[in-house]
Amino acid sequence: IKQVVKQMFYIIGAVTLNNLLLRKDMCSWSKGMQIRYNVSQLEEWLRDKNLMNSGAKETLEPLIQAAQLLQVKKKTDEDAEAICSMCNALTTAQIVKVLNLYTPVNEFEERVLVSFIRTIQVRLRDRKDSPQLLMDAKHIFPVTFPFNPSSLALETIQIPASLGLGFISRV
Repeated sequence: IKQVVKQMFYIIGAVTLNNLLLRKDMCSWSKGMQIRYNVSQLEEWLRDKNLMNSGAKETLEPLIQAAQLLQVKKKTDEDAEAICSMCNALTTAQIVKVLNLYTPVNEFEERVLVSFIRTIQVRLRDRKDSPQLLMDAKHIFPVTFPFNPSSLALETIQIPASLGLGFISRV
């Protein structure tokens, strides 16, 4: 169950982040708030179902950080430093794309200045991350099966002659 939930949450996060990165109408302060609220509902569901240790919450981290990026101030060097330290689950390309797409929806918000985006790029230039913009929505986590050792000792097992396994010898 934990593995299935983790896979489902990864797909939810990847598809949502990819849509955010491809749609200008998704990159606003209010959409960031809406996404963060929806993710918190998913986190609460995990807590209610006692699945917090399934790894599902961690798969949502890029989406959480993108939503936070939409909500933080984007003007000063201190803001740039905060963004660079906060967005460690996003690639540089993803951070820059969100900042470029950011669209004010009311008079209290402003577009992100090109100089601010350049500051972010300079601060992140030494980061060793993928140039990939979109998340792989088809990524599948490996399935693991827990090992449950048998309480029977192998040397006590009798192999029936009817199986025709006489060539097996006990060591």
